[in-house]
Amino acid sequence: MGTYESIMDLIGNTPIVQLRRVVFSTGASVYMKLESFNPGGSVKDRAAKRMIERAEREGKIVPFQSTIIEPTSGNTGIGLAMVCAAKGYRCIITMPDNATKERINLLKAYGAEVHLTPASLRMQGAIDEAYRLAKRIPNSFIPMQFENQANPDAHRTSTALEIIEAFPDGVDAFVLTAGTGGTVTGTGEELKKKFPHLCIYVVEPYGSPVLSGGQPGPHKIPGTGPGFIPRILNQQVYDDILLVKDEEAQTMARRLAAEEGILVGASAGAAAYCAIQVARMLPNDARVLCMAPDTGERYLSSDLFNG
Repeated sequence: MGTYESIMDLIGNTPIVQLRRVVFSTGASVYMKLESFNPGGSVKDRAAKRMIERAEREGKIVPFQSTIIEPTSGNTGIGLAMVCAAKGYRCIITMPDNATKERINLLKAYGAEVHLTPASLRMQGAIDEAYRLAKRIPNSFIPMQFENQANPDAHRTSTALEIIEAFPDGVDAFVLTAGTGGTVTGTGEELKKKFPHLCIYVVEPYGSPVLSGGQPGPHKIPGTGPGFIPRILNQQVYDDILLVKDEEAQTMARRLAAEEGILVGASAGAAAYCAIQVARMLPNDARVLCMAPDTGERYLSSDLFNG
């Protein structure tokens, strides 16, 4: 172990673990990349760091002078709040009011101000509130994770390279949920360049199948299914879309904790559930990788672990 100049130096290089007990006895091996090992507890730390650093280089923000405002379902906000605390920015987060207590408390612990919007308005309500605040607050900046190319770029230069290092010969399938589309786009594009045979599966909530051509709706898989198609999402990079029901995602998240000792949120449960279904159709020597975007600790007050 070494010493580091900043907490941000610890972002990335997250571990990959093979799932043993929740998988079928036949089929491909299933691995999970644990993004909860980032210092802010989620995959969004990567994008948060990259978006702030790029804005600094472009002269859009200055520490101790600028205010960062971001609409988020939680994880990007937590990552940004951590980065802002380390760098000296005022941070304001707008988010739907169905966010768990843990997410709100984490944001406040990092010094962020939290503005809640009606959950019925989904992410669009938080986005609209962010722009209203930016008009009133001088020297404010909205990274806007859904449109900011620094988001997928963070995954091109970190997440994808870590996967390539772990699997030099590649994997047969890559399964992950889509929120902003940053991980899907950045990681997916780089992996496809290296491993053209790779099949990428994007998982979205059965109750809000927008990528599949359906209508937005309520669901219980935070961090995915925002109700619209983000601008940074490359819809050509994935090969298929898999729909998952709330109960399937939640049950798998509970099983991962109880049977694998891996505490994750419902989005990781959704990815794992679908990855296991994909693995079942592949030969025993094949390998399937899925992403666990965050830790389950920020959902302990929800019905995920109390249902």
